[in-house]
Amino acid sequence: MPLPEWRHLGQQIHVIADSSAWWLGDWLIFGQEHYPDRYRQALKQTSLDYQTLRNYAWVARKFEPGRRRGKLSFQHHAEVAALPEAEQEEWLTRAEEGGWTRNALRRQIRMRRQCPEAAPEPGVVQVNVVAERRIRWERAAETAGLGLMDWIIQMLDEAAENPVPHIPGSAADPPALGA
Repeated sequence: MPLPEWRHLGQQIHVIADSSAWWLGDWLIFGQEHYPDRYRQALKQTSLDYQTLRNYAWVARKFEPGRRRGKLSFQHHAEVAALPEAEQEEWLTRAEEGGWTRNALRRQIRMRRQCPEAAPEPGVVQVNVVAERRIRWERAAETAGLGLMDWIIQMLDEAAENPVPHIPGSAADPPALGA
């Protein structure tokens, strides 16, 4: 099997495995409404342990199908399931936009808990760039193993920690208005 086919197959298996956690959770929720011994039956049908099944149902109950993010895994959702809904949405949005792994999401949440005063309310900064620049940035982010937003934030943080003094008349000066 050629490498591209092997990779594609692995990607499909991952999607199916991730989706199966949602399917099992939804199946258990349905069973709760209709069958009193659902967990005993589910244990027989799936060969999964009781706690795993309970976790699947708990996460599925926390996220109605319309709130589930297709770009994020079941495990991303499980990481934020215990939070209030508004915080769930905030963290899932940040993970989606930043291309965070489940572990990166977990680290970010842990950092916020350890130092909440250092985490100001998130703001929105929008920058319009030409396509070539965005492509160059995306390649650099990929090389660094980061999502684009995480890479941009890292670069800006590094620049802010090591600012270069401004020299009047340098090429960095913006053109005068009306010039």
